[in-house]
Amino acid sequence: MIDNLPIEEILKAARKDGGDFAEVFCESQALTTITCDDNRVENVTTAEDLGLGLRVLHDLRTAYASTNDLTTPTLLDLAKSVGGAARKTTSNKPLIMLEHREAKSRPGVKSHPGGVALAKKIDIVTRANTVARSSDKRIAQANVILKDRVRHIWIAGSDGTHAHDEQVYVAFIVTVVCKDGSKIMSSYEPVAGTKGYEIFNETPPEEVAAAAAKRALLMLDASPAPSGPMPVVIAGEAGGTMIHEAVGHGLEADLAREGLSVYKDRLEQQVASPLISIYDDSTLVGNRGSFACDDEGAPSQRTCLIENGVLKSYLHNRITATRDGIATTGNGRRQSYAHPPIVRMTNTLIAAGNDDPASIISSTPNGLFVKKMGGGQVNTVNGDFVFDVQEGYLIENGKIGEPVRGATLAGNGPKVLEIIDKVGNDVGFSIGTCGKSGQEAPVTCGQPTLRIPEIVVGGTTN
Repeated sequence: MIDNLPIEEILKAARKDGGDFAEVFCESQALTTITCDDNRVENVTTAEDLGLGLRVLHDLRTAYASTNDLTTPTLLDLAKSVGGAARKTTSNKPLIMLEHREAKSRPGVKSHPGGVALAKKIDIVTRANTVARSSDKRIAQANVILKDRVRHIWIAGSDGTHAHDEQVYVAFIVTVVCKDGSKIMSSYEPVAGTKGYEIFNETPPEEVAAAAAKRALLMLDASPAPSGPMPVVIAGEAGGTMIHEAVGHGLEADLAREGLSVYKDRLEQQVASPLISIYDDSTLVGNRGSFACDDEGAPSQRTCLIENGVLKSYLHNRITATRDGIATTGNGRRQSYAHPPIVRMTNTLIAAGNDDPASIISSTPNGLFVKKMGGGQVNTVNGDFVFDVQEGYLIENGKIGEPVRGATLAGNGPKVLEIIDKVGNDVGFSIGTCGKSGQEAPVTCGQPTLRIPEIVVGGTTN
């Protein structure tokens, strides 16, 4: 698509007033959203979008504009305006050009969304709704959402950068609300990835719906969670939500540089238990945060952030890497052509350790076992967090006991990393859409089974 545009003219016009670097980012998207609520398919939406973003850097200051009018006169006028705006900025450090590397090809999608009939997509949603609603008479509500997105990006830079990637996303979420008298509980189960509709061959929609309903009903009958400091074991299948929020954002170089991270100026320092190594890896096949190249054209890569407890790197895009005199880590991402790239996580995970997950539980006399995490909040400046527990159980005499509801985990991310004393040899993932600076990005977060010797559990009993 980008071959049909006067790219060289645009880049030349954008730098005419002295810009150090100019970049064209072109994007096309095709989206489908289907929603079923209250036993009715209430929303079936298909949409397409095509546009271009133009960025000019001068002394590491950014001028950015976007348009969906791709006629040559409009694009050249845009280039002149953005180039002029960039020239008016001031800073002190010259631009170090991004090292040009070719993006590696990835395994193809087996069942492309564009080749799946709309009727089949609706059928997937209604099948899940039927299972969710019929699971138990106490099911009061079920909501099913299916989204697919096919995104093509083209990047051309004045430094010789040329990159293209096709990114295919499918996301499917079932939320169930159950009620028994005055008690109301809800649960959700998602499945998503950079895959096509073969994702439902791996995980049928009925299975997703049944899992959501089962958890909601389990928590409805569960006892109130205890409260107070106690040992907590978080299962690998719980997903790495806590790591993503309480640790990952603090390792993004822009936040660290601005003093909005507890990890500022901590490179090569011990910041976690020697048992902990953390990676950001956009090369993982099929994961929701994966791609062939980032939104600046840098190839996907695996970046070691923390190795045996020592902080080794931050996550970088072109600008933050240039400021530190290093190469980008390929973490420049943007929501769409209407947004400039910022530093974002991709697939962030704690690496597997050596402990058997079953032995971690058996060696914990009493505490809380977290099988599924929920949402939460974190202060990236100091690392304090609070997270909900979707599915939790008491640990009694080294065994998983009765389920408990309403539990929360409150603590400090860096301190938790320092005291983790058991790391399982398993790794599980959870998926999400991460928000930052008004932009959203698809991500995955993962972890093995972990034991935190003591953390504050919030509940409704003492």
